[in-house]
Amino acid sequence: MVRTFWHSAWWLLVAANLFWAGNIVLARGLAGQVPPVSLAYWRWTGAFIVSVGFAWPGLKHDLPIMLGRWKMMLLLSATGIACYNTMSYIGLTSTSALNVLLLQSATPLIIIVWAYLLFRETPTIWQALGVLVSLAGVGAIAGHGSLQMLARLHLARGDLWVLGGLLIYALYCVILRQRPAVRPLSFLVVAMGIGSVMMLPFMLWEYAAGARIHGGPWSYAAIAYTAVLPSFVAYLLFNRGVELIGAARAGQSMHLMPLFGSILAIVFLHETFRIYHVFGIAAIAAGIGLASIRAAPGRATVRNPTTT
Repeated sequence: MVRTFWHSAWWLLVAANLFWAGNIVLARGLAGQVPPVSLAYWRWTGAFIVSVGFAWPGLKHDLPIMLGRWKMMLLLSATGIACYNTMSYIGLTSTSALNVLLLQSATPLIIIVWAYLLFRETPTIWQALGVLVSLAGVGAIAGHGSLQMLARLHLARGDLWVLGGLLIYALYCVILRQRPAVRPLSFLVVAMGIGSVMMLPFMLWEYAAGARIHGGPWSYAAIAYTAVLPSFVAYLLFNRGVELIGAARAGQSMHLMPLFGSILAIVFLHETFRIYHVFGIAAIAAGIGLASIRAAPGRATVRNPTTT
């Protein structure tokens, strides 16, 4: 079962997006209790501590290879670990979890743009159509089934922080193909370690400014959750999914985050399930299905973004 799961891209991506949706909801709940940069720092430091023991046997072989590609490792660690997560947590201090979840659905489109700008890759008609259909589903949930309500949505300062982080993370997804040809776990552990070091000066600056962790054991338990499932586990699963089907198709799975986030809000925050959730969920699922259709031979498509 484990082998089947590891070779099934969409099961991997579904699990990763579920953990990430939970992370966004939880991070919003921690706003005011845990400073954003501290949350990002301890998340990745904890993830590094948890995972380094599992990766150690392979690291002894893979570390020299990554040292030989140190510039690319710095870039991937900055874009995929340090910048994106820190900016998202800063944004969550002044916007809602729902807004952040909805903004995540712009990621597949941004990935397609980055892939074209950097590698002149064009999406298939199915990928482009899938993005549009999934965005329509997200819009149905965001606007509660009303075009008037959707039109009244606006971007707050926190939303801009999150959008900036998504632009950087989409770049990470596209350049992930350039990562050193090492074991996925080895790459992830080293990237987490480098990203943690990058965030350390900013965390110390935040601490010097008077920011402290409040909330007692609950806050520390929440940080522990972010260190394991949305970090170590989810990134390992997502990187494997990108390896199997490419950045553009894997990025389409991020439309699942607002879907899962809505369900989590219904279960844990007792929000009401409405008919527009049904239409939104159906459209998101249809869009992902369209984006999964492979191009016919000879048609332009986005190439597999990893070399392993």
